[in-house]
Amino acid sequence: MFASDEAKVSPDIMCLGKSLSAGYLSLAAVAVSDKLASAIDKGEPGALMHGPTYMANPLACAVANENLNILATGSWRTQVQAIEEQLRRELAECKDNANVADVRVKGAIGVVQMKYEVDTDALCEKFVDAGVWVRPFGHLIYLMPPFIINSDDLAILSKAVREVVRTL
Repeated sequence: MFASDEAKVSPDIMCLGKSLSAGYLSLAAVAVSDKLASAIDKGEPGALMHGPTYMANPLACAVANENLNILATGSWRTQVQAIEEQLRRELAECKDNANVADVRVKGAIGVVQMKYEVDTDALCEKFVDAGVWVRPFGHLIYLMPPFIINSDDLAILSKAVREVVRTL
């Protein structure tokens, strides 16, 4: 479920944000290891206390509970595998472009890394003209579709990336 699982590491601190509520409502959490929690617990009371306005918002927590239930019981692993396979196939052509440094896919994330920093505003406009919303940054043109995307919609996104990259 986490990149740390894939990397086979156990972080002392993990910050969770949009994934908790599937991006529907503002909610974040900080998870810490038992060792770190114990050290914090032995410190001065209030040393790390912080609470934004939305802390423990009941609606956001209810959305998070439902989202976590869907993740625990749903078929997201199969969905992510299908997305990964399709992104690998459909973005591979971008490797042939002389301005592309790398194309990589991991799970439901596809990245076309350019050899130079892209003009974000100009590329956003090209993507909108192609009928999709993709927001590149730095050297990266990336896709992070929702796990429920169907193969036809993902093909539209991939095609738009291939076509825009061809113009660079």
